[in-house]
Amino acid sequence: MSIDQLAETAQAMVAAGKGIIAIDESNNTIKKRFDGVGIECTEENRRAYRELLLTTPRLGDYISGAILYDETLRQKTRDGVPFAEVMHQNGIIPGIKVDKGPQPLAGFPGEVCTEGLDGLRDRLKEYAQLGARFAKWRAVISIGDDIPSGTCIEANSHALARYAALCQEAGIVPMVEPEVLMDGEHDIDTCYEVTEVVLRSLFAALYDQNVMLEGTILKASMIISGKDCPEQASVEEVAEMTLRCLKTTVPALLPGIVFLSGGQSDEAATAHLDAMNRMGPNPWPLSFSYGRAMQSAALKLWSKDIAGNVAIAQQTVYARAKDNGLAALGKWVKAE
Repeated sequence: MSIDQLAETAQAMVAAGKGIIAIDESNNTIKKRFDGVGIECTEENRRAYRELLLTTPRLGDYISGAILYDETLRQKTRDGVPFAEVMHQNGIIPGIKVDKGPQPLAGFPGEVCTEGLDGLRDRLKEYAQLGARFAKWRAVISIGDDIPSGTCIEANSHALARYAALCQEAGIVPMVEPEVLMDGEHDIDTCYEVTEVVLRSLFAALYDQNVMLEGTILKASMIISGKDCPEQASVEEVAEMTLRCLKTTVPALLPGIVFLSGGQSDEAATAHLDAMNRMGPNPWPLSFSYGRAMQSAALKLWSKDIAGNVAIAQQTVYARAKDNGLAALGKWVKAE
């Protein structure tokens, strides 16, 4: 795939008023979510749940793409249609999570580095054949006593850049996700400082690896107070600090930025995105790539009657997509 085609896919991922739904939970993670609502984590239940999400009527009005897990990309609807085909018919771009998750960083207690580069070239080739047009790799950066270390940031940036270069070689748009976790007592200023260093390191590494920014998407965490910080920043403060950090570190050439919800409540994730877009125009489209903040209400409804509650659960998925699609335009209105 040429750089023009990569750029075209990247631009379609951040089309005005549209964002990405993340349904790429590993089997261990989806088991925790299912356990929380009393659903058995069988392959068929996972397939049925992902089918519910991907076949939501008119989902393509507000969703440009979906990040899938390896198992899901290979699955089909109850009627035997491959999920990638269903998505294509609904104007939704198939994406795939390709990292193997964070592992302890040797010599640096409390820090992790994401693994999965071994064999990635061959896996990407197969994913492209299965219909994937973009991929995702998540790095995890924690804030705590004397962390993150420069070594941890550098190791994760290097892995993200190697992954991104391999994606583009395979004709797949890389979504690079350096998540600064909201766990901890740190204030919003500390979150800003760490995120700024992380993003500077990431874009230097992408440059070193000859990654074409025109065909790359950044999945960013917002600048927010730590979960246990006694003083929580306002919506306006989060929006202002996040924009300032991004404008300082992210080249304007990038086609777009999508935010992760990162454990924020559904409403907070939407409100923050909306506030940032109201403060525009910005150098790049700002949209969403939400997982829990798109799904949690639907999962609860579905769990009460997995055969009978499909349509009502899909209505909440559509409603969440619409709220976030409007927030991506700075036009969301909070329900009274």
